[in-house]
Order: sequence, then structure tokens, then C-alpha cells
Amino acid sequence: MKRYDLRNHGVDFIPRLVELMNNEISQDENGIFLFEIGDFSAVQNVADAVKENNWTLMNSLKFNEVDWTVVIKKTQDESTVVENTTETEEE
Repeated sequence: MKRYDLRNHGVDFIPRLVELMNNEISQDENGIFLFEIGDFSAVQNVADAVKENNWTLMNSLKFNEVDWTVVIKKTQDESTVVENTTETEEE
């Protein structure tokens, strides 16, 4: 489990979060990310990024008046595993 403070990125932290998840977090490992809430759209943006990348949002909570913390688990979509297994068997 690794912790990252993305508050210095302001509202444009999603690309950095995705980069960290892809390059620094191992499969089945959790990442903890701290970011500024802003107008709360950042919370939805995190949820969207998690869904788009087939990760699991483990926890999401308001840390204080201006910060939000999420725990994201890097997982692999089960349907992708099945499809890959099927393709391998056919070859």
C-alpha cells in the first residue's frame, strides 16, 4: 500500500493518479490518494477513472474541510481474464 499526496496538482490531478496507478502500484495492491475536493466534481472524476480502468474503489472519505482521501485497489476485470484464457486455448 502506497500513499500519494496529489493536492499540489489542484483540480488536474486525475492524469497523475492514473499514471501512479499504472506505473507505481502493483496488481492487487492498494494506493491511497489525497486530493482537494474543490466543487466535489473531483470525487466523481476519481470514480469515473476507477471505472474506466477496471480498478476497485475501496474507500472514499472526506479528510477535512478541503481534502478528500480515496483508497483504490488495482485489480483486473474478471471478464478480461476469461477472454484472455479463451483466446489462449484456441491458439
